[in-house]
Amino acid sequence: MVRNIPGSIATTEMSSEYVKSGPLPSVEDSQGKYGKESYQPIPVFVAIWTYVSYFILTVRGHFIDILRKIGIVKVGREIVDSNDPFKMTREFERFFTRNMYMLIRDCWERPIASVAGPYVDVVDRESDDGNWTYKFPGTKKRCLNLGSYNYLGFAENSGPCAEAVKDTIRKYGVGNCSSRAKYGNLDMLSKLEKMVAHFVGKQDAVVFGMGFATNSTNMRSLVTKGSLLISDELNHTSLIVGAKLTGAKIEVFKHNDIEDLERKLKNAIIEGQPRTHRPWKKILIVVEGIYSMEGSIVKLPEIIALKKKYKAYLYLDEAHSIGAIGPTGRGVVEYWGCDPNDVDIMMGTFTKSFGACGGYIAANHDIINHIRKESHSAIYGVPMMPPVAQQVISSLNIILGKDGTQDGHRRIEALAENTRYFRKKVKELGFVVYGNDHSPVVPILMYFPGKFATFSRMLLERKIATVVVGFPATPLLLGRARICLSADHTREMLDEGHF
Repeated sequence: MVRNIPGSIATTEMSSEYVKSGPLPSVEDSQGKYGKESYQPIPVFVAIWTYVSYFILTVRGHFIDILRKIGIVKVGREIVDSNDPFKMTREFERFFTRNMYMLIRDCWERPIASVAGPYVDVVDRESDDGNWTYKFPGTKKRCLNLGSYNYLGFAENSGPCAEAVKDTIRKYGVGNCSSRAKYGNLDMLSKLEKMVAHFVGKQDAVVFGMGFATNSTNMRSLVTKGSLLISDELNHTSLIVGAKLTGAKIEVFKHNDIEDLERKLKNAIIEGQPRTHRPWKKILIVVEGIYSMEGSIVKLPEIIALKKKYKAYLYLDEAHSIGAIGPTGRGVVEYWGCDPNDVDIMMGTFTKSFGACGGYIAANHDIINHIRKESHSAIYGVPMMPPVAQQVISSLNIILGKDGTQDGHRRIEALAENTRYFRKKVKELGFVVYGNDHSPVVPILMYFPGKFATFSRMLLERKIATVVVGFPATPLLLGRARICLSADHTREMLDEGHF
């Protein structure tokens, strides 16, 4: 029985009658069209030696801590001797930071001094105390940018988007100075919301000034205590934070594993809520379009089939997929040829493909009106700044071809071609590459902490800027470099980036 609640997701009283057998639609037969997923198991000897590496680093760390306590080593003493009341719960974090992270800190937080386009100016810095402090000699390197989320190349300081932003600043200034509930509700924000809803195929949309907050502060408006939230194990931190704030029961299923998801759904419906065994008020499945650390693409058709089979609801985070895949850049829903109406909540950000910041949630009118009334971000938060909103509007117009050119189509095609070309070439070089062949996020497995640090430093010396990621952002054994491709990369640039 479905009971409609005005302004919210319909509440479904679940019962075991929905547990049915039978095959689900499969995407396996069409992997050629939709891209092959690559995941090479870690070799046993590599796993052993990676553990050995961390063991050596741990022993070294304890020895250095002893030297800090007796005063021989000066740097890091304030962390060891801290009277932090949370010292017991954060001790491993502190140990890891001072004895492991600091050894390779120079691989992160690199300041840049230019637009994050196909090339970027990386500011040079030096350290004579093991990366605890830096000195800046005043020089910089012009590097090929393989680290920014500039998928469609809209990170620009010239051209139609930049000119439109300049005009907007002259008209609106740079800030709203109020929440939308008061005097911050600009006409251009309403225009942007209509454009986003049209673009993704939903009835309505609401936009926010921060992508992370779009997830973390709005999920509590959709599910509460008495509901079940089933989340992919590799979902982004913003989704994890948002899920914890809902008060709902949280279950985690194996990454992109349809069988495990179905088991979770079956058990949830059969067993009901803990202790009382009452039916769940709602069951919400939470997934991403493209997973930013794995480069994998969600198996959306199969998840939609499960959602319908068990009368659940679906929340899709398209932060890395909107604009980046699909024939017209409409994300994984278009990529798989699914109906947008089969996805209850469509979330995305403007940080990647649109060269801006902020995020959106698109759904039917009732859900969006409910979010506008219940969301802390919508009621209390300062909304998206006028120049940022204009950047999104301008880039959307180009993607939709409303500027009278084929530039948007060219960008989408260029990104797809660059993705296929770069992934193929890197695999031919013998690297272990994760993810889908059509994903512009390209994880290259390095495993060893020293290896991915050396990789990052060597690339910087060759004037290639990229991102390396290790524990705790990834599992301990799966340190990696993460390449992000752009429509602005040329074939010559990518050949230069073949390390």
